[in-house]
Amino acid sequence: MQPTLASLAQHTGLKLAVLSGEGRLETPVRWAHASELADPVPWLDGGELLLTTGLKLAVDDADAMREYVTRLAGAGVVGLGFGVGVNHPEVPPALLDAARAVGLPLLEVPRPTPFIAIGKAVSAAIAAEQYRTVSAGFAAQRELTRAALSDGGQQALLDRLAVQLGGWCALYDLAGRVTGAAPAWAGRRAAALADDVRALGERQAPASAVCAGAPDDDRVELQSIGAGRTPRAVLAIGTGAPPGTAERYAVQSAVAVLTLLTERSRAYQEAEGRLGGAVLRMLLSGEADHARAVAGQLYGGLFDAPLRVLVAEVPGTGEERDALGRAVVTAAARAGEPVLAAAVGDGLVWLLPDGGATAAACGEYAAAGEPPAGLVMGLSAPAGPAAVDSAYRQAREALVVARRRGRVLVEHTDVAAGSILPLLADDAVRAFADGMLGALRRHDERGRGDLVASLRAWLARHGQWDAAAADLGVHRHTLRYRMRRVEEILDRSLDDPDVRMELWLALKATAPGT
Repeated sequence: MQPTLASLAQHTGLKLAVLSGEGRLETPVRWAHASELADPVPWLDGGELLLTTGLKLAVDDADAMREYVTRLAGAGVVGLGFGVGVNHPEVPPALLDAARAVGLPLLEVPRPTPFIAIGKAVSAAIAAEQYRTVSAGFAAQRELTRAALSDGGQQALLDRLAVQLGGWCALYDLAGRVTGAAPAWAGRRAAALADDVRALGERQAPASAVCAGAPDDDRVELQSIGAGRTPRAVLAIGTGAPPGTAERYAVQSAVAVLTLLTERSRAYQEAEGRLGGAVLRMLLSGEADHARAVAGQLYGGLFDAPLRVLVAEVPGTGEERDALGRAVVTAAARAGEPVLAAAVGDGLVWLLPDGGATAAACGEYAAAGEPPAGLVMGLSAPAGPAAVDSAYRQAREALVVARRRGRVLVEHTDVAAGSILPLLADDAVRAFADGMLGALRRHDERGRGDLVASLRAWLARHGQWDAAAADLGVHRHTLRYRMRRVEEILDRSLDDPDVRMELWLALKATAPGT
């Protein structure tokens, strides 16, 4: 389960003591973060357990402690862990009073318990919950698939889905008629939603809706079924509360399987493509063994040779994406090569044989000047089935470089051979850089020194004091003083190679022309 303050307090290895906020211990903890800043709020995202030893806190100032705790609570911090025996022998009374006043849980962290142990406990619990959810999703997918392939077919799938949801489900045609329901008593309840079903059927697929005023206070959600723009059917799920992540996996799997069932009789090739997409998504999730088992004889031959991942993004309408997909599939069909395809986010993903005619045709397509305006593609290095998830990341990196360089297609080998600097031209990277250097720039703007330029010169000279001081035209003692001020303002040590690397990249990302 997701970690909570209660689970951390009950963790025998941490030995945490709850001093306030006992009524809020069941609050989930999204992360554990250590900070000695007097105001860490700008660096928080909400849901954290904040850890501190009070190094920079005015712990004897009751007003300051009330302001500190109030800001933390306002930022969504779920709890405060105070390490005793480092800077203070016990939790300062003013801090404890402030926490109790706002109801913020305050945990005393004993001296033998390092903050990193708390972080590891939170991380392990989150990872375990994610693994449980993903495993439950795959288990649900397997159960629903087996049910659909059994003699019961569609009805067996609905029966199984209702059990997994702890509620009911129903399938409709586009006229709003119930064609299947589980449990049996849900048929009458589902019939009352005919108008909502018909309204959803008129929308472009994929579509979903939560029904207002559902019978018996159920929360009813409708999902369109079908591979084309026009739905083939509608699935309704009725639950007492919004489905959790595992239940969402079950619903998505049911939608996928029902789509295959409804399309199979009239569009076998399209259904085959969706199966290939499911195999590809398993590979992208690192489930190579599951993917091989699902692929069977249909795509099994693709697993016996090196593979490449091709990703593409094309702006505009769905027709343009469909045209690109057909071009790749046509190339594969002409070459007689198996190809897996899937839509992931706003892009398209293919799994191609390395050195095959399909990959070559994609390169020729990109170079011929025929692609739609704005199309960008990235091609990974060769990889085996077990490394398709890594190959997908390579292809995404190549696509980013293609966009930066104004090219249609870039291979990952080109990325590895090029410079990293073009990759820094990204809004997220610039925002990180501005945040990291902002305090130094504000210091310089107040006329208190030239810390940014001094830091750049010192890093460019690999920390050589005399050479960097000569570049700046200052005495090396002046430069040493400036670097100490940089460490004080950033609260980071320049002896740490990771800090030096991050600072250098931040300087390069914000340099003119980057």
